[in-house]
Order: sequence, then structure tokens, then C-alpha cells
Amino acid sequence: MGTSTRGLVIVPTYNERQNLEPLAEAVLRQGPFDLLVVDDGSPDGTGEVADALAQRFPSRVSVLHRGAKLGLGSAYVQGFKAALERGHERVFQMDADFSHDPRDLPRLRDALESADLAIGSRYVDHGGARHWPLWRRALSRGGSLYARTILGVPVHDLTSGFKGFRRQALEALELDAIRSNGYSFQIEVTYRCYEQGRQIKEVPILFVDRRTGASKMSPHIVLEAMIMVWRLRLGLIDGGEHLVWRLPGVLRSELFHPGGRGDRAA
Repeated sequence: MGTSTRGLVIVPTYNERQNLEPLAEAVLRQGPFDLLVVDDGSPDGTGEVADALAQRFPSRVSVLHRGAKLGLGSAYVQGFKAALERGHERVFQMDADFSHDPRDLPRLRDALESADLAIGSRYVDHGGARHWPLWRRALSRGGSLYARTILGVPVHDLTSGFKGFRRQALEALELDAIRSNGYSFQIEVTYRCYEQGRQIKEVPILFVDRRTGASKMSPHIVLEAMIMVWRLRLGLIDGGEHLVWRLPGVLRSELFHPGGRGDRAA
């Protein structure tokens, strides 16, 4: 298949009926971007809204329907594979709830002129977050610092879910080897790019907490990310079960058999 100069924006959805139509319209207004919605069988009818958008914008909006809530990471992996099959040279990911501003997409695209991975970052100069309670700010900043310290990755916002990739970076990721869901997926993808020597650039963004709908954050998502960081650091992603760890049973189970079902970044 030939290549496409249009960027593809991948948006996983689960119960985002109220947000999806205005988000799609905002994304399409930003220029040469198409939209791929990956819906996990939303019971609120998000999938039907996505189908209506695909009929309204047949050359620019498409939908992948999945029969159950399978998790953020696997949704992005499926979307990435679709983007590569369709020949897109620039691929982007973002949340469905307007916490990521579609107007920042052109800046991420511009950053890919000199980088393999562009990250919408809350924690560089001129970046930030609005409408978060103190505990959520502490969780997000602390999570990024925790992952950065353990993994040695010089990226300030490792848990950001607003990213842009060059095609070559996605092709080199070995998508079937990615094991994490939840916002640990964001950490794993960036870490893998860094390990491969990819050029990474952080673009300052203003993150705004969701305007409608319920957050998918949970203690399980946080635990999964904490464990995944150590699995990455110790090289246990593709094995290592022969090692014996002196950990409580619940942590040992999560370390070797993570079961995250998270749906967005911290």
C-alpha cells in the first residue's frame, strides 16, 4: 500500500457519547488529519455515534468496533496496526474527552519534522494542567518522576497520552510485544522508543480535566503502572518468570501477570 501524507488520529472510546462528535469535528478542523475511533463496545451508544460520523465524513473518519472493554493499550495497538496498513506516515493518539486540545495537533505534527516521537507534555516550560484536585496533580507528577527515575528516560511527562509518531518509529516498536494497558502503556511505548535511540521531543500542552463523563482512573491502574516500570527496568516484559522475588503475593502476581484494564492517562 502507498503512503499517506495525512496524519491519522487514533481515539479509543468507552462511554464517550457526549464528547465524540464535537471532538471529531475539532480534530478535522486542524488540517490534514483523519480520525480512527476504536470503540470497546460502549453501552452508551458511542459506537453508533462513531458510525454516524463515518457516514458523515466517509473519507476522513473510520471506526473499529471491539466487542468488549479490552483496555487502552490494546486499543492503541490495534489502531497503530490499522494506521500502518493504511500507509500513514504520521500517527497520533489522544483522549476522547477534550483533556487533550485538538488545536495542539499541528504542533505535534510540526515536532515530527525533527523527532520520531512527539509528546504533549504537561511538565515542561509553558505546559500545565487545569481543574485537577491536588491529589491528582501529585499522582500524575509523582508517577512521571517515579518512572523517569527508575527507567532513566530523560522525558518529563512519561504518562502523557497525547503523542505523535513517525511511521518508522511505530514499525520498530514490535507492537505484538507490548504487554501493558492503562497508563502504563504510555510509559512502555516511550521507553521502548528511547531504548531504540529514537529522537523524542516534548511539546508543551495545557491539559484540562474532562468536561463530561466519568474518569476511568482507578487504584488498579496505578498499581499496574508501578509494577510495569520495574518489569521494564528488569527486562521482564518478554520473560523472566524463572526468577524468584520476595514480594507479597498480589505484587508477584501483578509483576508476572498484569491484568490492567485502564482507559486513559494519569
